[in-house]
Amino acid sequence: MSKAYPLQIKAVEKETDDCTVVSFDVPDELKAEFQFQQGQHLTLERQNGDETIRRSYSLCSSPVDDEWQVAVKEIPEGRFSTFINRELKANDQLNVLPPSGEFGVPVDTKASKDYLFFAAGSGITPIISMIKTHLSKEPNSKCQLFYLNKTAGSIIFKERLEQLRNQFFGRLEIYYFLTREQRDIELFNGRLDADKVNTLCNTLIDIDEVNDVFICGPEQMLFTIRDTLVENGLAKDRIHYELFVTGLSEADKARVSQLREQQKSGSKITILDGGKEFHFTMSQEDDNVLDAGLKAGADLPFACKGGVCSTCKCKIIEGEAEMKINYALEEDELDKKYLLSCQAIPTTDKLVIDYDV
Repeated sequence: MSKAYPLQIKAVEKETDDCTVVSFDVPDELKAEFQFQQGQHLTLERQNGDETIRRSYSLCSSPVDDEWQVAVKEIPEGRFSTFINRELKANDQLNVLPPSGEFGVPVDTKASKDYLFFAAGSGITPIISMIKTHLSKEPNSKCQLFYLNKTAGSIIFKERLEQLRNQFFGRLEIYYFLTREQRDIELFNGRLDADKVNTLCNTLIDIDEVNDVFICGPEQMLFTIRDTLVENGLAKDRIHYELFVTGLSEADKARVSQLREQQKSGSKITILDGGKEFHFTMSQEDDNVLDAGLKAGADLPFACKGGVCSTCKCKIIEGEAEMKINYALEEDELDKKYLLSCQAIPTTDKLVIDYDV
């Protein structure tokens, strides 16, 4: 498991009324450890009494900038995002884990690719890093961005995006969609539903020329765009996405309730991590393997605890477990018995999981 490093805050700047950009001062001796690829995120950590709170935020800076920046949108009752937007200031310190995540494709300097991007609100944070990186390092590639926001005033990185459009004139197209303000062109009013994506495919998007698609936003929008693009002929393996989870659906809640009935009381859990073994017993009251392990004193990797980031991914070595929800693991990973410990409920008397594989 990667360790967290105390980093000094270089700057804290308001991007919009409810979004703050945090710049970190990464010392020279840590720059190799903190090298990142476009689309990756940083996991920030702080203590709140006896509780360690971690949250993952996408890097909005590009690797070409030698900068480490995240943009954090304040979420109602969000303990970490509220702290960053209202209390954090320059020269403070935060514990930060090195960059991680797989939302992106390798840069190919000789490539001539067409990239397609869809973002909603703060979903622009990893997207803007990707756009700048690919345009900077792949001089023959082009990008199209379809960006959804509530109002013109809430558009995160509007100025940066316009600067990129000017810098890479003719290679970056940007289309803004607003849900609470009227645009002159009806197509750009309202959410990105299936009808609208179909229209885009018939007018602005040349599906046959698209090499990779990146989508970052809430679940309903993300899967609507993905499925509609596939229906229009785009290969599913060209579509990459990162999800914002706003809450459990009714189907998710029903599944959680059913798994609760299957949960084994008193399961003996063995965790393999860093060449060490950790043993504890999980009770019926424990919500998941990760929280039970943390409560028992295990030092385990985690970030979002929402089944999205895959920081807590591990592999079943012995026994069985089911996940309440899963937004991070692919079918081939499930076939190899990987699981997210933040969502895992043991269904056998003994469960052995390994974080090192």
